[in-house]
Amino acid sequence: MVAKDCARAYRANSILTASPGQLVLLLYDGALNALALAREAFERPPEDLQRYEVINRQLNKARKIIAELQGTLDFNASSEFAEAMHRLYDYYNRRLLEANLKKQVEPLIEVAHLLGEVRDAWAEMLRTQPMAGARSDSGCLVA
Repeated sequence: MVAKDCARAYRANSILTASPGQLVLLLYDGALNALALAREAFERPPEDLQRYEVINRQLNKARKIIAELQGTLDFNASSEFAEAMHRLYDYYNRRLLEANLKKQVEPLIEVAHLLGEVRDAWAEMLRTQPMAGARSDSGCLVA
């Protein structure tokens, strides 16, 4: 119990002290974690009725995180990039909805792979450009 409380406190503190760029990375990680849990549930035996509840909950969680990422896009800074990412996030959400409704793992695997690539690119950008993802004086994200 104490370990869980410590982990929860550490996670909360890391969120409170993270830069906006790091928060985006945490969102990607959260979505990928939810997709991994959903995929594990797909691998449970069909007679395990709780598997459908887990799949539904985790896919919806991933879709909400992707919607949050979509909502943070700054169309003023780079409308071409923001529009491309908006379409990509729409695609991810449609595929995850399909995975959930049809209880098919293939769309989930596809989205996890694609989202993982975007996450890794974002992490690399943060690593190579330390000021990327920071807030400017105007309060806007610097990409």
